[in-house]
Amino acid sequence: MHDPDIKELVRVKYGNAALQVKTGSKSCCGTVSASGLSCDPVTKDLYDASETRGLPEEAMLASLGCGNPTTLAKLNSGEVVLDLGSGGGIDVLLSARRVGPSGKAYGLDMTDEMLSLANENKRKAGVENVEFLKGEIENIPLPGNSVDVIISNCVINLSADKDRVLREAFRVLKPGGRFAVSDVVTRGAIPDEIREKVLLWVGCIAGALEETEYRSKLKAAGFEQIEVEPTRIYRVEEAREFLSSAGVNVDGIASQVDEKFMTAFVRAVKPTTSVTMACCQPTCCN
Repeated sequence: MHDPDIKELVRVKYGNAALQVKTGSKSCCGTVSASGLSCDPVTKDLYDASETRGLPEEAMLASLGCGNPTTLAKLNSGEVVLDLGSGGGIDVLLSARRVGPSGKAYGLDMTDEMLSLANENKRKAGVENVEFLKGEIENIPLPGNSVDVIISNCVINLSADKDRVLREAFRVLKPGGRFAVSDVVTRGAIPDEIREKVLLWVGCIAGALEETEYRSKLKAAGFEQIEVEPTRIYRVEEAREFLSSAGVNVDGIASQVDEKFMTAFVRAVKPTTSVTMACCQPTCCN
């Protein structure tokens, strides 16, 4: 499948998810069935109630992630944070609290419906140190060396050009800046039957990198101190409904899937002595 095809599928799926939230429906990373969105185990129980107290309900309903990078990233007061694929804005709003009024939290999303929802959630939350940007994670609309921390929540796996995403993340981070994302990662080969399912590109599994490959791509982008820490390893029974709704013969591939995919916290650091790598955007170096 070509990059433009995947990107458009993601745009449509997440745009529809935002519209569903506005009607009071619960969104998730799962696939669409005849009865609507089918929530999968990847998206469950990511946030403690004490964290989300005071946030708009719509921010929670639009949560499409697979982890809680705002907690794992250990954000500090005064830092500038960028969330790649910010959706309804929950991780941006949580980050804004953690960095305080002297810091700033950016959210980047390509979907108009999600940006509209995120800005509405920002207004309801009364948060000032937040800005939502329209753009693609392969072409981040921020200058180089401008961000302390990059977070992301189950989004990088959706990109068909992950090398470019990681190069762009490296570019915008300040020397010593931290890459701290939650993502779906695989261990070993995943059957072609899953990779070929279009809905699973949008549902978080089919586009996931293998753990060793993720490390290699981060190193190639220039990062160091790379860690991939599993936060949850999935059994096939947990994902039976999720996979079946996408037309996968679960019993036929169970032995090849069981404990092969996981959510993980992926950490890396831009070296303090690093020279920013070549910009991916043709106009930024003019």
